[in-house]
Amino acid sequence: MGEGHISGAARHVRQSAWPSAARRKDLASALAAFPRVRLGHFPTPLEPMDRLTEHLGGPRFWVKRDDCTGLSSGGNKTRKLEFLMADALGEGADTIITQGATQSNHARQTAAAAARLGMACHILLEDRTGSADPEYTLSGNVFLDRLHGATVAKRRGGADMTAEMELLAAELRAAGRKPYVIPGGGSNSTGALGYVNCALELCEQSATMGLKIDALIHATGSAGTQAGLVAGLAALESDIELRGIGVRAPQDKQESMVFELAKRTGARIGCEEAIRREDVRANCDYVGAGYGIPTQGMVESVKLLAELEGLLFDPVYSGKGLDGLIDLTRKGTFGDMENIVFLHTGGSAALFGYTGAFNLPGYQAN
Repeated sequence: MGEGHISGAARHVRQSAWPSAARRKDLASALAAFPRVRLGHFPTPLEPMDRLTEHLGGPRFWVKRDDCTGLSSGGNKTRKLEFLMADALGEGADTIITQGATQSNHARQTAAAAARLGMACHILLEDRTGSADPEYTLSGNVFLDRLHGATVAKRRGGADMTAEMELLAAELRAAGRKPYVIPGGGSNSTGALGYVNCALELCEQSATMGLKIDALIHATGSAGTQAGLVAGLAALESDIELRGIGVRAPQDKQESMVFELAKRTGARIGCEEAIRREDVRANCDYVGAGYGIPTQGMVESVKLLAELEGLLFDPVYSGKGLDGLIDLTRKGTFGDMENIVFLHTGGSAALFGYTGAFNLPGYQAN
């Protein structure tokens, strides 16, 4: 079930408004030890959403614009791919293999990263919704996958996608290629370093702006984004409340996946012992019928932000995260918090695979 009111007593005691400069420097040094190829535009903007704030009458809302990372219309996977693609290059790979759901934002950004680096890319797309609508199966991210030159193949829903990727990798090795396999969502301890870096970036921005962030809310699915943020905030000894809104799995499973990956990521930057199970929180009340299946709350939230703030969110991931943010605010969940940041993970290209869900009026004839 979802979480109730967050009392002031339940939060960490604030030692200072922001992590110390020394803490931020130490984390930057730890991250610098890992190979990284620059693919995105960083730092991404941190902007107020004052019309949403006025509409909801709650705390002041901000948006961390990871839809502005620049690679193939942007998104959160670019941060992960900077570390993953550097690792692939270090291993001498010439081909990238990855997987995702049909309208995968990760697949699109991986295809773009491979194109930029002159590597072949093979994408396996799992049919998780059963939809045969050509708008869904061929448009949006699927169109962009192909536009970037990737080879795209489909797999049935429920397939062992890790095994499917390994089978393809074996075939490519036999043909003389050097494949590098990236898990769905780029969610391993290498990819999660991208969101350790995001935690550092956000804390540096807030310190520069004099902005005390009470909570950071985001959609959570394959676990890498949240795990990286958990590890990064722990390394910084930040007291920002991190709250995931699940888009895929039940709460226990989601939190377990995030915690295990956060521990592995923390071990790589020297802060594994600072990561506590209670710091991993995912509210999974907004998943609906399943991953990639629209909900009415998602539709209303995406429409609301498009009309109030001129921002586009995706229907699979960030849209359900927004639904959680808005509904929990209306329920008074955030109590006396003053500033809440929503992490915009990008993915608006997927909207073109879901236009029927929004039931918008047609054009008016002249």
